[in-house]
Amino acid sequence: MSNNQAAADTQADHEGAPSGRSGAATGKAVGSQTLARGLLALQLVAAQPQGLAVQDVAQRLGVHRTIAYRILVTLAEHHLVVKAPDGRYRAGSGTVTLARGYAAGVREAALPLLRRTADELGATVALIAAEGDEAVAVAVVEPLSVDYHISYRVGSRHRIGVGAAGLALASLRTPAPGEAVEITQARDQGYAQTFGRIEPGAYGVAVPLHLADPALHMCVNLITSREDVARDSVAAMRDAARDISALG
Repeated sequence: MSNNQAAADTQADHEGAPSGRSGAATGKAVGSQTLARGLLALQLVAAQPQGLAVQDVAQRLGVHRTIAYRILVTLAEHHLVVKAPDGRYRAGSGTVTLARGYAAGVREAALPLLRRTADELGATVALIAAEGDEAVAVAVVEPLSVDYHISYRVGSRHRIGVGAAGLALASLRTPAPGEAVEITQARDQGYAQTFGRIEPGAYGVAVPLHLADPALHMCVNLITSREDVARDSVAAMRDAARDISALG
């Protein structure tokens, strides 16, 4: 980025909007851009357990280093990121509060049941929620009963309609003309089972939740490298989905 562009960005962030109708529109545009940059910076930092340096964030946002620094300082003031001794920024305690607020009742109630199921089956079990056209992991529990297992992070996402969780979530939607046969099958049998759709060599089993709030589409999802575990897990996964649905 050129020095002139950096100066222009900095000036746009500092200056107020001109008066008049066009000034109001400009102010909204600048405010929206600043908010978008802040949210994206938070997503970038939260996705990297080892953290990101200011320059890393600047490069990924495509802005001058001073702008990235100002964004990170603001996020830090709200405890959404924290600056570590190595100078890198990592997710802060404020993100936990945000996570608790998202479908909080269902998520908190589900955790003991996810733990029970993960240990019983010896596989990672997660609570997955529909967010637009994406399936997002809002809680992930790894088994304590086995030494080796497949896992993934909270916040991991993939398209709805793909993988066991994506099919289970799609099955909660109103049937649509021309929908994939796998979605119809998942709706009819009450669960979805796939192999290698999201992670090569991994089996997935997902059961949709039927919650009191019909707008909240969620499912429980199991991931394992063992075919026998996936094959024999359906009954336990159904039980978990039923118990979580009753609490939600």
